[in-house]
Amino acid sequence: MSDVMIRVPAEVRNQLAAVAEARGTSLRALMQEIAAQTLTPEQIRERADRTRALLAERFGHYVTDEESAEMRRRMREASVAHRAALAEAESSG
Repeated sequence: MSDVMIRVPAEVRNQLAAVAEARGTSLRALMQEIAAQTLTPEQIRERADRTRALLAERFGHYVTDEESAEMRRRMREASVAHRAALAEAESSG
């Protein structure tokens, strides 16, 4: 196993350390978990292709590029709203 040094602002490091501690794990293990769960653009495309094929095969629904774009837009909006709600809860708590 090779080691990698990643420079981040102190507040980011402190937040990651707090998350690791809350989960009862090490910072190294937390970073490995995050890396394992984070998809590359190629992996995202492969999943999308498999999902499209499954929807077509099992349900006869062929997802258009427009439908895909709309779903991505809605997911981005939901993600932004979720992060804003978390930030609001954190600042008021």
